[in-house]
Amino acid sequence: MNDSSLETLMVLRNLASDGVFAALARLCAHGGARCAALFAGEVLARGAERDLTGYAAERILCDENAFSVGCACGRQPSPQLSRAFMHDVRTVFECINMHANEFSLYVEKGALPPPFTGSDKEVLQKLGRFYAENGYGKFIRNKAFSYENGELVPVSNPSAVTLDELKCYEEEKRVIDANTVSFLRGLPYANMLLYGDRGTGKSSTVHAMLNKYGKNGLRLVEINKENMLALPKIRQRLMDNPLKFLIFIDDLSLEEGDDKISGLKAALEGSVSGRTDNTMIVATSNRRHIIKENFSDRENSVHVNDSLQEQLSLSDRFGLSVLFSSTDKKTYLKIVEELARDSGLAADEKTFALAERWALVKGGRSPRRARQFVDLLLSCKELGTEPEF
Repeated sequence: MNDSSLETLMVLRNLASDGVFAALARLCAHGGARCAALFAGEVLARGAERDLTGYAAERILCDENAFSVGCACGRQPSPQLSRAFMHDVRTVFECINMHANEFSLYVEKGALPPPFTGSDKEVLQKLGRFYAENGYGKFIRNKAFSYENGELVPVSNPSAVTLDELKCYEEEKRVIDANTVSFLRGLPYANMLLYGDRGTGKSSTVHAMLNKYGKNGLRLVEINKENMLALPKIRQRLMDNPLKFLIFIDDLSLEEGDDKISGLKAALEGSVSGRTDNTMIVATSNRRHIIKENFSDRENSVHVNDSLQEQLSLSDRFGLSVLFSSTDKKTYLKIVEELARDSGLAADEKTFALAERWALVKGGRSPRRARQFVDLLLSCKELGTEPEF
């Protein structure tokens, strides 16, 4: 019993924070009907009753530990670390085998997944390749993160938008896509500034790139402008990760004299911390010159040129700037037409007239307005009502 107790884990100690493993550890250490019932209850509560072995394998794969991090970062694990890791892996599955049969009425053990079959040497080789290709810990199963209180926090419900859902702007999407592919393939790439009117799809295009290439190792870390001075720290945190990261700053604008300007400049074009090959900075803004100019600056003719150069010196550090211009009537109605057809709605003269009225009421034409209008039509169709606005 002691040899297979979860209390002997050395590398996979983080598993103790999972309710199933915590209950299993108590059952291994103390036994008894009460511990057994608590274990079965945790398994049922987490939906692991149909394949407890698979549940355990998933938690082991996604655990952030010395072995997984080292393999992901290209470091050869020492023989001692490898032996300790395999001891822990075998211990977990032995504990499951020892107790799962006691609850066969409520819990199905399941088969050992392929990454964990074979000799210790074979398992270590398979897992080493897995981490080298997929990263480690939370980066394996999560695509999008936010930077909060110095930590990268997984986003629970990232946008699921796809490029096909973003109508028109084909050249803009092509340029951004090509640059993203270069980034993923380790070819020369440029940090990107996407600018233009509100509602033209700048942020959605970034999320669509993530959804298209997430399976190819692309991840996204969104930061707000208040955290821009942490850019070197974030890059340092990610630099050894085999995955590729878009560091996304949405709706960027800065006041002249803001200390974040120099920090962003350094991150975009050389600094002591250096540029890392697995991070690309992507910002969206409603204006090409992301540094706001004060009215007093425009009145001071001596300062005008310096102010303009300061504005340009930041925006020009983005190697690729893509304009998302506002939509004219023809483009707006084309977007409405394509979205309506995708949703199974009529794209006729009545629809176009309503769409124009919607744009007038809402204050302008844009892809966002078109999407909102079609969503309204779809809801009205399902409810059997007429759109009112």
